[in-house]
Amino acid sequence: MKKSIKSRKYALRSWASSILLIAAGLLSFEAAAQTLTPVQQYGQLKVVGSKIVDKNNQPISLAGNSLFWSNDGWGGEKYYNANVVGWLKNNWQAKIVRVAMGINESGGYLSNPAREKQKVKTVVDACLAAGLYVIIDWHSHQAEQQQQQAIAFFKEMATTYGNSPNVMYEVYNEPLQVSWSGVVKPYAEAVAGAIRAIDPDNLIIVGTPTWSQDVDVAASSPITRYTNIAYTLHFYAATHKASLRAKAQTALSKGVALFVTEYGTTEASGNGYVDAASTQEWMNFMKQNGISHLNWSVNDKAESASVLKLGTSPTSAWSDSYLTQSGTLVKGYIQNWNGTTTGGGPTTPPTPPTTGGTTVQAESYHAMAGVQTETTSDTGGGLNVGYLDNGDWMAYTIDVPTAGSYLIQYRVASLNGGGRISLEQNAGTTIRGTLAVPATGGWQTWTTISHTVTLAAGRQDIAIGVATGGYNLNWWSFTKATTGSRVAAPQTAVALYPNPTQSQLTVAVPETTNGARITVLNAQGREVLARNVSSASASQNVQLTVATLEPGVYSVQVISNGSVTTHRFVKQ
Repeated sequence: MKKSIKSRKYALRSWASSILLIAAGLLSFEAAAQTLTPVQQYGQLKVVGSKIVDKNNQPISLAGNSLFWSNDGWGGEKYYNANVVGWLKNNWQAKIVRVAMGINESGGYLSNPAREKQKVKTVVDACLAAGLYVIIDWHSHQAEQQQQQAIAFFKEMATTYGNSPNVMYEVYNEPLQVSWSGVVKPYAEAVAGAIRAIDPDNLIIVGTPTWSQDVDVAASSPITRYTNIAYTLHFYAATHKASLRAKAQTALSKGVALFVTEYGTTEASGNGYVDAASTQEWMNFMKQNGISHLNWSVNDKAESASVLKLGTSPTSAWSDSYLTQSGTLVKGYIQNWNGTTTGGGPTTPPTPPTTGGTTVQAESYHAMAGVQTETTSDTGGGLNVGYLDNGDWMAYTIDVPTAGSYLIQYRVASLNGGGRISLEQNAGTTIRGTLAVPATGGWQTWTTISHTVTLAAGRQDIAIGVATGGYNLNWWSFTKATTGSRVAAPQTAVALYPNPTQSQLTVAVPETTNGARITVLNAQGREVLARNVSSASASQNVQLTVATLEPGVYSVQVISNGSVTTHRFVKQ
């Protein structure tokens, strides 16, 4: 029942929006493209001179994330799953993911090929399902010593995935300080030849000497036997600066295409300080030259380059409170990166809506009931949560630094208003506060509303409950409140029993000074029962006869003490 109602409402709202857009002459190709996956939008990529271009021969610049070494026991392998791919696509708006399969180090491919190949396939399959580009990376520093194993592996990958435009092959991660012409190039040509015998057109990316920095050396003697070859450039912003960009510029001027398959905001060790200023300079350089880039790395290792804090679960949809300093910086770039190289794209990372606060994207819930996501036209792009009905909810896990009063902000849009947001904890038994949603004039006309609540310190679940529907939510944030802010007192939630029920429902109404109104709503949001309750100094049990109601899911809405609470029950 719920699904069919959602689908009908979605269709009606989409129909109305389309009529308005057509009437206003605003339905552009760009807006339509936002509903496509990256691979649907850009298609088969190929190298033309020093550029990588899309199916329409337009230069393309992709932004995304690299996973950590896949090696068993190294810690990063737990993030090799479809949940992480979905989070990067939906929350970060990543267009590409890199699978960094470790080779000869402990726990790598050479010790257990079947296990490591399965990790790769899990992520690649998830990327194909999500419509993302994916790099299959032979993550080695001595790949020339494993040439036969690499050939066998890439032949299998090309056979399995060669018909999918999503897939790219990175045949050598970071060669050491070895000869390009005598070591790296012959190896790369041998592996590329094996791939091209099976897959004639997907992109091949070749590492360059000195940890993939000597791109200028490779450009002086490029691979010409095979087409669609790009060259790997790696940088770590706190270590590599103008001199490495000069080498990259030399390579570009010689007519080769570069691909930054790995970069960090930190020192080359992956640790040390986050150099935001140098990262910005690199972003400017890559935007100007149309270079794609993937950040190292999606992991919770205790080092500065990790985007996740230590102990972050691999199976959650994480709020921004789980991001490290580097993760927060990088997410801003990826989330707002324009896929084409002409026009758009950030020159500075976006700032959170409130200084010092933590912003949580609405679609990053780890559990929900009844909601859907859609592309938003709000600042920053991405997705918003919409099609909210009475009783829907979304749950998030957040880290609250200290106990006290917090300003909670919500980014909302509503055609007609009348909705209410409920901030809840403890599976809805504790209501931290409720807030009315005003009419903004459109489903993509956005405003920010706020209230102040009391939160305990530490990691905890917060739920956004839909006390009354009829609005969209793009993000919400929490910020330590200033002294003197009015705080919403926690409210005791209404209890319903028995649930499910056949004939009678008991509603336990908390103490009330001004009376209460109880309303029962069906799945369409239509009122089917109502009862007024007089004021009382203690909680009271109200009996509702529901025997005549059709079987299904209903919502009970209680307006009491200036707040609204909503719970569901099942009529059998």
